Amino acid sequence: MEPRLSVITIGAINLSAMRSFYTEILGWQPVVENQDMVFYKFNGFLLSLFDRKALSDFIGIPFNEHGKSLFTLAYNVRSKEEVMELYYKLKSVNVHIIKEPMEPPFGGLFFYFSDVEGNILEVAYNPYTPLDDTGNVITHKSIEGL
Repeated sequence: MEPRLSVITIGAINLSAMRSFYTEILGWQPVVENQDMVFYKFNGFLLSLFDRKALSDFIGIPFNEHGKSLFTLAYNVRSKEEVMELYYKLKSVNVHIIKEPMEPPFGGLFFYFSDVEGNILEVAYNPYTPLDDTGNVITHKSIEGL
Protein backbone atom coordinates (compact mmCIF):
# COMPACT_ATOMS: atom_id res chain seq x y z
CA MET A 1 0.00 0.00 0.00
CA GLU A 2 1.16 3.54 -0.75
CA PRO A 3 1.71 5.62 2.44
CA ARG A 4 -1.40 7.82 2.26
CA LEU A 5 -4.92 8.21 3.63
CA SER A 6 -7.97 9.36 1.67
CA VAL A 7 -10.72 9.85 4.27
CA ILE A 8 -10.62 10.23 8.06
CA THR A 9 -14.04 9.47 9.56
CA ILE A 10 -15.14 10.41 13.07
CA GLY A 11 -18.14 8.58 14.54
CA ALA A 12 -20.22 11.39 16.04
CA ILE A 13 -22.65 10.80 18.91
CA ASN A 14 -24.38 14.12 18.12
CA LEU A 15 -23.86 14.76 14.41
CA SER A 16 -25.80 18.03 14.45
CA ALA A 17 -23.58 19.48 17.20
CA MET A 18 -20.42 18.23 15.47
CA ARG A 19 -21.55 19.67 12.12
CA SER A 20 -22.23 23.02 13.82
CA PHE A 21 -18.83 23.03 15.51
CA TYR A 22 -16.83 22.27 12.37
CA THR A 23 -18.94 24.48 10.08
CA GLU A 24 -19.85 27.43 12.31
CA ILE A 25 -16.99 27.51 14.83
CA LEU A 26 -14.09 26.42 12.61
CA GLY A 27 -15.57 27.84 9.42
CA TRP A 28 -15.05 24.69 7.35
CA GLN A 29 -17.49 24.38 4.46
CA PRO A 30 -19.00 20.95 3.72
CA VAL A 31 -18.62 19.57 0.20
CA VAL A 32 -21.34 16.93 0.71
CA GLU A 33 -23.77 16.32 3.58
CA ASN A 34 -26.95 14.43 4.42
CA GLN A 35 -28.79 13.26 7.55
CA ASP A 36 -26.06 10.71 8.48
CA MET A 37 -22.80 12.34 7.38
CA VAL A 38 -20.93 15.47 6.35
CA PHE A 39 -17.68 15.69 4.34
CA TYR A 40 -15.07 18.46 4.43
CA LYS A 41 -12.35 18.68 1.74
CA PHE A 42 -8.76 19.28 2.81
CA ASN A 43 -5.42 19.22 1.03
CA GLY A 44 -5.71 15.86 -0.66
CA PHE A 45 -8.06 14.13 1.77
CA LEU A 46 -11.55 14.31 3.26
CA LEU A 47 -12.71 14.57 6.86
CA SER A 48 -16.02 12.79 7.37
CA LEU A 49 -18.34 13.21 10.35
CA PHE A 50 -20.64 10.18 10.40
CA ASP A 51 -23.48 9.51 12.85
CA ARG A 52 -21.95 6.90 15.18
CA LYS A 53 -25.01 4.61 15.17
CA ALA A 54 -25.27 4.77 11.37
CA LEU A 55 -21.51 4.15 11.04
CA SER A 56 -21.71 1.15 13.41
CA ASP A 57 -24.58 -0.27 11.35
CA PHE A 58 -22.74 0.39 8.06
CA ILE A 59 -19.57 -1.38 9.25
CA GLY A 60 -21.58 -4.15 10.92
CA ILE A 61 -20.26 -3.79 14.47
CA PRO A 62 -22.16 -3.32 17.75
CA PHE A 63 -23.12 0.28 18.57
CA ASN A 64 -21.55 1.67 21.77
CA GLU A 65 -22.51 5.24 22.65
CA HIS A 66 -20.19 5.52 25.65
CA GLY A 67 -17.25 3.29 24.74
CA LYS A 68 -14.06 4.16 22.93
CA SER A 69 -14.38 6.59 20.07
CA LEU A 70 -15.29 5.23 16.68
CA PHE A 71 -13.32 6.38 13.66
CA THR A 72 -12.05 4.80 10.49
CA LEU A 73 -9.07 5.43 8.26
CA ALA A 74 -9.89 5.00 4.58
CA TYR A 75 -7.45 4.07 1.85
CA ASN A 76 -9.18 4.85 -1.43
CA VAL A 77 -8.08 3.17 -4.64
CA ARG A 78 -8.83 3.66 -8.33
CA SER A 79 -10.72 0.45 -9.14
CA LYS A 80 -12.67 -2.50 -7.78
CA GLU A 81 -9.81 -4.73 -8.92
CA GLU A 82 -7.42 -2.82 -6.68
CA VAL A 83 -9.79 -3.32 -3.72
CA MET A 84 -9.78 -7.07 -4.31
CA GLU A 85 -6.00 -7.18 -4.79
CA LEU A 86 -5.47 -5.58 -1.39
CA TYR A 87 -8.18 -7.72 0.21
CA TYR A 88 -6.46 -10.95 -0.87
CA LYS A 89 -3.04 -9.61 0.09
CA LEU A 90 -4.18 -8.68 3.62
CA LYS A 91 -6.15 -11.90 4.05
CA SER A 92 -3.09 -13.92 3.00
CA VAL A 93 -1.14 -12.52 5.95
CA ASN A 94 -3.98 -13.18 8.43
CA VAL A 95 -5.11 -9.58 8.91
CA HIS A 96 -8.47 -9.50 10.73
CA ILE A 97 -11.16 -8.71 8.15
CA ILE A 98 -14.15 -7.03 9.82
CA LYS A 99 -16.40 -6.72 6.78
CA GLU A 100 -15.93 -8.72 3.59
CA PRO A 101 -15.82 -6.81 0.29
CA MET A 102 -19.22 -5.48 -0.69
CA GLU A 103 -20.77 -3.09 -3.17
CA PRO A 104 -22.77 -0.28 -1.50
CA PRO A 105 -26.05 0.89 -3.08
CA PHE A 106 -24.32 3.96 -4.60
CA GLY A 107 -21.64 1.90 -6.37
CA GLY A 108 -18.00 1.11 -5.77
CA LEU A 109 -16.52 -1.60 -3.55
CA PHE A 110 -15.09 -1.61 -0.03
CA PHE A 111 -14.03 -3.77 2.90
CA TYR A 112 -13.00 -3.09 6.50
CA PHE A 113 -10.13 -4.60 8.48
CA SER A 114 -8.49 -3.85 11.82
CA ASP A 115 -4.97 -3.18 12.93
CA VAL A 116 -3.37 -5.03 15.85
CA GLU A 117 -5.06 -2.76 18.41
CA GLY A 118 -8.49 -2.97 16.82
CA ASN A 119 -8.48 0.37 14.97
CA ILE A 120 -10.66 0.15 11.87
CA LEU A 121 -9.31 0.75 8.38
CA GLU A 122 -11.21 0.70 5.10
CA VAL A 123 -10.06 -0.04 1.57
CA ALA A 124 -12.51 1.48 -0.89
CA TYR A 125 -13.14 2.23 -4.50
CA ASN A 126 -15.70 5.05 -4.50
CA PRO A 127 -16.71 6.46 -7.88
CA TYR A 128 -17.74 9.68 -6.10
CA THR A 129 -14.27 10.42 -4.71
CA PRO A 130 -11.93 10.55 -7.71
CA LEU A 131 -8.18 10.47 -7.07
CA ASP A 132 -5.44 12.41 -8.82
CA ASP A 133 -2.27 10.77 -10.20
CA THR A 134 -0.62 10.82 -6.76
CA GLY A 135 -3.59 9.23 -4.96
CA ASN A 136 -4.97 12.42 -3.41
CA VAL A 137 -8.74 12.88 -3.25
CA ILE A 138 -9.83 15.51 -5.78
CA THR A 139 -13.34 16.05 -4.38
CA HIS A 140 -16.46 14.27 -3.15
CA LYS A 141 -19.25 14.38 -5.73
CA SER A 142 -22.88 14.41 -4.60
CA ILE A 143 -24.49 10.97 -4.38
CA GLU A 144 -28.04 10.85 -5.75
CA GLY A 145 -30.53 9.50 -3.22
CA LEU A 146 -28.42 9.92 -0.08
